[in-house]
Amino acid sequence: MAIEVVSLPLPPSADASKFADFGREIKGVDPGSLTPEQFKEIELLLYKHSALLFRDVSLSPEQQYKLTKAFDPASESYGHGNNKTESTKKSILHPDLKTIPRQPQVQLIGNGIVYDHEGLAEAKLKHPSHTTFHKTRVSPEEEDKGVTRFYRWHIDAALYDLSPPKVTTLYGIKVPQGPKQKCRYDDGTGDELEVPPGTTAFVSGKTMFDILPSELKSLAVRSKVKYAPHPYVWMAPAHALSTGLGIESEGLELPLEELPPWEESRIKTLPVLWKNPVTSGLHFEVHPCGAQELLVDPLPEGAKREGALYPDGAHITDLKTVRDLLYKMQRPGIAPPLVYPQDWHERDLVIFHNRGVLHSVVGAFKPNQVRAFHQCNLAASEDPAGPNAEDVRKWA
Repeated sequence: MAIEVVSLPLPPSADASKFADFGREIKGVDPGSLTPEQFKEIELLLYKHSALLFRDVSLSPEQQYKLTKAFDPASESYGHGNNKTESTKKSILHPDLKTIPRQPQVQLIGNGIVYDHEGLAEAKLKHPSHTTFHKTRVSPEEEDKGVTRFYRWHIDAALYDLSPPKVTTLYGIKVPQGPKQKCRYDDGTGDELEVPPGTTAFVSGKTMFDILPSELKSLAVRSKVKYAPHPYVWMAPAHALSTGLGIESEGLELPLEELPPWEESRIKTLPVLWKNPVTSGLHFEVHPCGAQELLVDPLPEGAKREGALYPDGAHITDLKTVRDLLYKMQRPGIAPPLVYPQDWHERDLVIFHNRGVLHSVVGAFKPNQVRAFHQCNLAASEDPAGPNAEDVRKWA
């Protein structure tokens, strides 16, 4: 049976013109037992469309690991490093992950208590939400009326020592049902978005770059981000912005001398723009919560200097300046018409190009609501490629 490719069911809020190439639903194939030929077709579709949805899939942890690894056969360890960062109780990731014992690259994530699950007698899961991470929060009264927020826009990556995974696979096992919620940005714009309960929201890194004005395209194509060492421990005491797109600059980050042992050579400095290996498109891929410094190359010879930001290059170490610049570039890309909120059903599988999208958990659950997913991503065998000289000349 031939693989069938159909468009994703977009919500009414989405600007369909911005989703012409983003996301596809795949039918007629079992992602847990792909032939080599089928996998090559799926791999090409993923890099072209950034996210693939498979409905009503039966997928064991072993199959999920094998599928994820096929996108980068030299990869092996879980994307955040098994029992490294996430085992540190100071890490913001600590409550969110439970490892499947017999397949440690696959994590059980969600909310509530799950019993006798894949070798785990009892797993107490905590759905991450804005209520503990943002500087401000939606009031309990508003929450009862269905108002919520994005948690944290991010890329799945340790951002220290390990290279960002190429893909993430998410498999829905137990999906709570309920009325739609209203996701508010609460940043003075009045932006809000109707979402299914417990959705995963996606935006295209390519669209995030494409919609920028020329002076910000020029800055993005010339810039690299230096991330903090052990960024999830470093950011843990801090508070996020109401949009989930970065952190308030209040000086609350953990001092570097209080972090777990770290080495300068293992700190990640990555391009702002990551190059798609199939389409050669540039995707704006920055985890704003972990960013610490910005390194800007000077304009190339012959480039127009009028209106250019940092035409002679810069090394920006002031944290607030770094965050303000990144927010200015990234915030347009999470506008409601550009967000795809996945409407999960049990046995749904989503494979997404972790180097081509940003995503966020949305919503908050009551302690007795059970949501259970298997997540797998593997630290990549190499860092992402950034813009080449031709890209810089074109956009700078």
